[in-house]
Amino acid sequence: MSTPESPSPRPDETTPKPADGSANAELAVSRRAFLGSVGGASAAAAIVGGIVTVPAIVGAKASQAEGSDIGPMSGTQRRNASFHVRVDAAKQNALIPIPDHPDNGDEARYPNKIGSYSKGLPHDADGEVNLVAYSSFLNALHTGHPADFEAIQLGCPGNQRRLVNPQSGVAFDLQGTDSHQFAQPPAPEFASAQEAGEIVENYWMAILRDVNFLDYSASSLAASAVADLNALSDFRGPRSGGNVTPDVLFRDDLPGSTVGPYISQFMWKPTPFGVEFVDRHMRTPVAGIDFMTTFSSWLDVQNGCVPSASLTFDPTRRYIRNGRDLSQWVHIDVLFQAYFNACLILLTPPDASDANSGGIGCPLNPGNPYNGSATQDGFGTFGPPGIKALMCEVASRALKAVWYQKWYVHRRLRPEVFAARVHKKIVDNTPYPIHSDVLNSTAINRIFLDHGTYLLPMAFPEGSPLHPAYGAGHATVAGACVTILKAVFDEDFVIPNPVVPNAAGTALVPFVGPPLTVGGELNKLASNVATGRNIAGVHWRTDAARSLKLGEALAISILRDQRGLYNETFNGYTFTKFNGVRITV
Repeated sequence: MSTPESPSPRPDETTPKPADGSANAELAVSRRAFLGSVGGASAAAAIVGGIVTVPAIVGAKASQAEGSDIGPMSGTQRRNASFHVRVDAAKQNALIPIPDHPDNGDEARYPNKIGSYSKGLPHDADGEVNLVAYSSFLNALHTGHPADFEAIQLGCPGNQRRLVNPQSGVAFDLQGTDSHQFAQPPAPEFASAQEAGEIVENYWMAILRDVNFLDYSASSLAASAVADLNALSDFRGPRSGGNVTPDVLFRDDLPGSTVGPYISQFMWKPTPFGVEFVDRHMRTPVAGIDFMTTFSSWLDVQNGCVPSASLTFDPTRRYIRNGRDLSQWVHIDVLFQAYFNACLILLTPPDASDANSGGIGCPLNPGNPYNGSATQDGFGTFGPPGIKALMCEVASRALKAVWYQKWYVHRRLRPEVFAARVHKKIVDNTPYPIHSDVLNSTAINRIFLDHGTYLLPMAFPEGSPLHPAYGAGHATVAGACVTILKAVFDEDFVIPNPVVPNAAGTALVPFVGPPLTVGGELNKLASNVATGRNIAGVHWRTDAARSLKLGEALAISILRDQRGLYNETFNGYTFTKFNGVRITV
């Protein structure tokens, strides 16, 4: 069954109607009945759906609880209005149809589960999962009982990494569309040409980790990658003039993200942090050291063992130059770090006395109601504290949305596991249905020459985290946070004094090239974080590309819920979605 590329419809696209006409009746709340039942000081709490809400102020007298003349509403009016704001938002979200959640069929197609996520469970010597343990894993997901999650059979007792938060996928939130009402299309099938194209790209990303992004146009390795990707029967990365070229290699097809340098200005520019200052030099791993390139080390990691290997770091801190640097940045970043940095850069005015202060003073979105005010500035609403809090707020909600997709719907295997299937297919002639595009690629020959196996060289000793590949957590958070930033700032503003690092990554120098807009560089920032995880080897192209859209849809739903909360005259934010369509929320 097919589903749209983007998550479930929202009011800017369609206005969903209840399938049977009964939803409005079921969701209706009688204001008259509610007011009658809780009017006056006798209401210690309102009971809604069995949950006790609106606790009374302990010891308050009746007249105090009424709050008869404080503000434009009495206390009772305010309490009742607050209740109905929340109920109305819940009703609107409940009217959104429940989407289908089809997967790619691999879990049912292969009884040995070779096409499904199983990392952390016990595996045999060929890397195939123990089916009893896999059943314990599925049982916990089916029942949702916390005790059943504790009964999942893991693969490396005494040295075990643990599964990452599967119960988050069934958690609720009180704002925004419920996580289960978003849908992602099925991931590519294990045996498909599209899956083959994606793993070939992953191999080339690993091969090119130590080549500076700014040097791709002159790199013979990049030229080989371009030729190999162009020879694939189904590769869906961006193209220039109909072909993959060094200028678009490993990029995403988002507005502005193929303009200028590979790395976003928001990953290089210094960040003003109140009175403090964040210099963007980072601790980078030394070149040439990859992990999980022997089958024994791969199998230990697949069983969930804590790896004995560790990263070795360059003693000199550098700006991001290449795939290895970017991989490490997205290895240990704080959940919303990239976007919080961008928010601070955008909000802070430039300092005429310090050219390296980092702030660019981006204008706010033209829809901000305080743009034309003669007497007021925004603060908790439509101003700096409110903007920062809103942008951070969507991050955890985005994780819940994608964790449902990961654990409960798709359970897609990680690239490191698919590459192990390629290795067994070639070395042991194991009858795995690997598409010939992989087997005929020049990428795997290069990998074998470098490492003696066909395994995917990983940037991290532990490989991927212990949760399924699709969708991608980093990409979903990126999509959500960047959508907020595009909504609250003027995305057409041109970034002043753009920069790039020197070849050694030790200093920033001026960038000479086309104008770089805030909207384009924010899209590029989302792409850098999402695709940086692919370059590290832990995600696929579709994980990143589709999860950006999931995060975007989640953020739009929260913006819509919040629109009814403001006292200001607010006509909405207008901005450009990842698909290039301008909307007003």
